[in-house]
Amino acid sequence: MQFKLGLLSAVFALVSATQVHAQVALEEGLSGALRGCEKWVLDPGSWSSGPASFVAAVGLGDRLGLVDHVEDANLPPKAFRQGNLYWRINSTPGAGYVLVVSDRLPMCHITGGGDADLQPVAEAVLASSAFSSRWEKVDASSKGDMISTRYRSLEDAGFSLIVSRAKQGNARRDRVQVLATAVYDAR
Repeated sequence: MQFKLGLLSAVFALVSATQVHAQVALEEGLSGALRGCEKWVLDPGSWSSGPASFVAAVGLGDRLGLVDHVEDANLPPKAFRQGNLYWRINSTPGAGYVLVVSDRLPMCHITGGGDADLQPVAEAVLASSAFSSRWEKVDASSKGDMISTRYRSLEDAGFSLIVSRAKQGNARRDRVQVLATAVYDAR
């Protein structure tokens, strides 16, 4: 009996450690996608002569990769589908993010999905000191089971970001769970 309890305790500890590691990897992925978004739009020099310095600035190493195409659910609104490049961020084997950027428009678009619950991940990233040191919350609105929050860049007030995600954890996982679109308005 003691052997079974010890074995169960070891399995529980392993599962808990795996879940914590996945949570950290997912938070790093979303944080990296947001950094990449900011870097792409506010510092075109980071990518204009090749992707190496951009990839280094994002800080995800080989978890960030340029791909030829993505599923339609990861595409930005039609008005932003010009000169797009697609970056896949593999956070865990079953979940991650897509960062869509443009070499013609000052925008970026992030989607997150997969088999993990990304709602607590998004909330943790948005509440982090790293995020709040770069973005100021403007307002929030909700519709159905989703909430959207609008932010303004503290580096450049012309750069704004809207992040949408589920209001509660354990929401549907058969759709995009996190959606963020940022645009630069030079007016």
